[in-house]
Amino acid sequence: MATPHIAAEPGDFAPAVLMPGDPRRAERIATQLMPDAKLVTDVRGMLGFTGTVDGRPLSVMGSGMGQPSITIYATELFSLFGVERIIRVGTCGGISSQVRLGDVIVAVGAHTTSNINQLRLPGLNFSAVASFGLVRAAVDAASSTVARSGQQTHVGMVVSDDHFYVPNPDPGWSAKLARYGVLGVEMEAAALFATAAEFGKQALAVLTVSDHLLDAEPDQPEHGHRMTPEERETRFAGALDLALAAAFS
Repeated sequence: MATPHIAAEPGDFAPAVLMPGDPRRAERIATQLMPDAKLVTDVRGMLGFTGTVDGRPLSVMGSGMGQPSITIYATELFSLFGVERIIRVGTCGGISSQVRLGDVIVAVGAHTTSNINQLRLPGLNFSAVASFGLVRAAVDAASSTVARSGQQTHVGMVVSDDHFYVPNPDPGWSAKLARYGVLGVEMEAAALFATAAEFGKQALAVLTVSDHLLDAEPDQPEHGHRMTPEERETRFAGALDLALAAAFS
């Protein structure tokens, strides 16, 4: 049964869904991974595909930008289309000096500047965490991925921010987060993790560091840079490998 946001029928989606933000990236991932990929929804240009990888069913669908958008799609997929796990495959800004441009972050949890999860459980600071089994599968796959792609994998916390252009009023915000072990900033994971918890499903975020919030320093030239649009499309292979490992775990 189609919903206001997904024009598909029960059975059109696989139990596991890879979810980048950009629907065109979803199309590229689906084409790359699944020669038999079939378009199953395109409402509002948010493309979703289902096919097989080595005989195993998989879906790929865009989420749009921000926590409200991913909450809409994750809610409908979990509650109405039989989806059991969603793995966000996206990009993030590096905060910690431990991470470099192009590295991969497996997010075990996500702090957030939003009150989107407080609306679920008023008065509670909900802990938005990934599903342990998916984290473990991604981390177990990381050693071979690093050897093949040269990308380093980090496991830790991120922060899901509601604003992309509006600066935080605290000029030391990023540095403080880094001191608390936060690796990167993005815009969707905290809401995805909470939605999975609501429906008793599984979720994970695997993120490629596409830019860095630290100022460039002579001995750390990788900080303060950002990927070109072309690099954003070609340097997510490592994250995609880890996401697949989690999807089929």
